[in-house]
Amino acid sequence: MGDGVIRALAAAGAVAMATCVLFTVPARAAVADEGMEKLFAFKDPKITESSGLAVSPTHEGIYYTHNDSSANPTFYAVDGKGRTQATFQVRGAQARDWEAMAATKDPATGQGTLWFADIGDNLNGAWPDISIYRVVEPRTVKDATLPATRYRFRYADGGRNAEGIMINPRTGRLYVVSKEFSGSVYAAPKKLRTDRTNVLRKVAIAPLMATDAAYAPDGSSYVIRTYFSATLYRPSGEMITKVSMPELKQAESIAYTADGKSLLTGTEGPRSPVYRVTIPAAARPTTAPSPTSAAQTPAKDAGTASQAAAETGATGLTTKDILIWIAAAATALGTITFIARRTR
Repeated sequence: MGDGVIRALAAAGAVAMATCVLFTVPARAAVADEGMEKLFAFKDPKITESSGLAVSPTHEGIYYTHNDSSANPTFYAVDGKGRTQATFQVRGAQARDWEAMAATKDPATGQGTLWFADIGDNLNGAWPDISIYRVVEPRTVKDATLPATRYRFRYADGGRNAEGIMINPRTGRLYVVSKEFSGSVYAAPKKLRTDRTNVLRKVAIAPLMATDAAYAPDGSSYVIRTYFSATLYRPSGEMITKVSMPELKQAESIAYTADGKSLLTGTEGPRSPVYRVTIPAAARPTTAPSPTSAAQTPAKDAGTASQAAAETGATGLTTKDILIWIAAAATALGTITFIARRTR
């Protein structure tokens, strides 16, 4: 086995090991659990891999979730105690790898809309396109089959894995957040088309290994979740602050509460918990955003936003997290190099 092959194996192994570390190291709070509380745990045995999470925009006290990959196009409505109130099948949809969902409300009609993102791609570009489904929120919370509108997407700069979507409630613009070591926020076209593939274009950077994202109900900020923490941003892409998260086995989902004062976060697994985390008072909007600022999309100037985010450390990681990651990668690199040389 040549040195080039050894180096390639070592590099690949380091990345694989580092990824495993990121998947297994629990999200940790940088401070005490002040402002954090367990809201509920899912009671339904069919909810085994809660991946998306959203607050119902029209039914008070109702939360929506869906399972991860290898599941049917199904979602669940649960109450504030985690009890399933209704199970919905989505007609005209596939569930290749559902990773996220979002909920919006039409300010003119008051009608709720649910969005389900089939955007997971663990091979980082294996799929020629991805799909996001739009479902009109049911007016009653009882079992039903609901029709979906399918929108296909592709990335302007090549395929990638993603686990987060969010929709600006002021503009209706949809965004996809990629899950990578160097992640990005991608904007969908202002008007989505069903008769052709919609192109997603990079408009801002995202923290390392983002697992979900959500827009605040008033459009004044958005949040991106990682395995380690959550970071709040202004619509321009400027970082506001990081928010400590509870320790979870595998941080998967994020959503704002209806009043925009707290974040909800969940994880995978049977009877998995959902926590409510209070947003620091200084990070909450003090006045309603003006029409001009609310209409902004993340990072009009992607380069400027990327630079600003880099300067403010918008990686979602603490120094300790980074050191753990580097140590794990270095250990994996040395181990695989040793094995490769012994088997030449």
